[in-house]
Amino acid sequence: METFLELALQRQSDRAFDMSRPVEPEKIERILRAACAAPSACNAQPWHFIVVDDPVLKNQAADATSSRVLGMNHFTKQAPVHIVIVEESPNITSGIGSLVKDKQFTQIDAGIAVAHIVLAAADEGLGSCIIGWFDEKKMRKLLGIPSSRRVLLDVLLGYSVQEHREKKRKDFSKVISYNKY
Repeated sequence: METFLELALQRQSDRAFDMSRPVEPEKIERILRAACAAPSACNAQPWHFIVVDDPVLKNQAADATSSRVLGMNHFTKQAPVHIVIVEESPNITSGIGSLVKDKQFTQIDAGIAVAHIVLAAADEGLGSCIIGWFDEKKMRKLLGIPSSRRVLLDVLLGYSVQEHREKKRKDFSKVISYNKY
């Protein structure tokens, strides 16, 4: 990638992965370093990342993301790596700020970290997809996550076999204004 904008435009949500090609551990580590470098309110870093790359366990995690009734997420078993994002408690200043400003800073911060994950994955030549639809109770039990913690997202990583799609975005005039709404 030559520029950040090119990287952002190239990244897409991939739903087909090369199941025969594992993701190299050094790439996962660089992606996680990028995630840990993400900004957070009051530097709380309210996240925990669980890398699920054991084939049996990642298939069980994939089962927790799919729904037969709604026909959702049946592609998730193709991804060789799942990174499960767990919401951790904020530090005191971020927690107080969340209450005073009525904003969920921990969830905002986790979203920023996930953006770092998917962009770092694209930079490493990997495809990714952010999954928010899953059985949280099942995922928590499967990965030994305490009941006091929320499982926010599951990010799939792997070598994509999908063609690059042109991004469909709203016109700038619909989403951007200067100096007033």
